Amino acid sequence: MTETNTEHEKDLEKLFRIIHNVKFAMLTTVNEDGTLHSRPMVNKQADSFHGELWFFTQRSAHKVTEVKKGSEEVNVSYSSPELQSYVSISGHADLVDDITKKKDLWNDSLKTWFPKGVEDLDLALLRITIVEAEYWDSSASIMKKLYGLAKASILGDHS
Repeated sequence: MTETNTEHEKDLEKLFRIIHNVKFAMLTTVNEDGTLHSRPMVNKQADSFHGELWFFTQRSAHKVTEVKKGSEEVNVSYSSPELQSYVSISGHADLVDDITKKKDLWNDSLKTWFPKGVEDLDLALLRITIVEAEYWDSSASIMKKLYGLAKASILGDHS
């Protein structure tokens, strides 16, 4: 049974609603030796969802080295126990240096991790282009797997 465009769009909206207000996500990258490495990341999503996740990082961070060495496949997981909702996202990471996007996503609470602010030359954005996502919504007793999110968001094709 195939999913209709409307159902797929509702699933994407549900995914965004779950992750939008989660304060921290866990980002998993692949180390140079092939092992997995996870770390918490401050969740800074835009106000609308276009099949991408955004995180601030330092260019000098180890995760950036992992992404630049061709291990750009990553996983991002979100947990909202109070809402009984959980998300696992697979995607491709790349480093973005766009001052306009940095300013759009920035807020002063990030100074805890990036005290020099948005103008810091070591500050960059890590963009995760979503390939596949799963969410579990225990309150509604459903698990949903979404495929092809990158293609759908880039091409505007939500079929």
